[in-house]
Amino acid sequence: MNETELQIDTIIELEKWLKANCYPVNRYSFNGNPIYEGFGLENNGGLFQWFYTERGDKQTLEYFASEKEAVEFALKTIKLDEHANRNYIGMYKSDEEIEQILSELKKRSIEYWTDKIPYGGMNDWRTRIFVIGCGIKRAQDLIKK
Repeated sequence: MNETELQIDTIIELEKWLKANCYPVNRYSFNGNPIYEGFGLENNGGLFQWFYTERGDKQTLEYFASEKEAVEFALKTIKLDEHANRNYIGMYKSDEEIEQILSELKKRSIEYWTDKIPYGGMNDWRTRIFVIGCGIKRAQDLIKK
């Protein structure tokens, strides 16, 4: 951990760190901001809870007696998740469009990650493109609307 991470003791500081490092904060809930799917940390009557929400259904995964302990766990967990800092920019069907976007990301020296999913069934594959971390700041014009 670097110097600034050593000073992350509160949920507010954790949220600021995530934003500063360009993690997609819509996948994290801190003290009640609603999310459709992702992880969160909240204070529930002095007991801190690390939870996962999927399709609006929340399941508590861990409990902590102190905010500092909860934040340390959350930061470690987030940093170990290789998918956590991937910012979605779009889903594409056309190989030409995929190559165009990937070429532009390479020109800008923006780190990215892709996968293919059967979007509309086994005969309808789509490629999803994600930009890693703060590369998203230089790829705003590439985000598929």
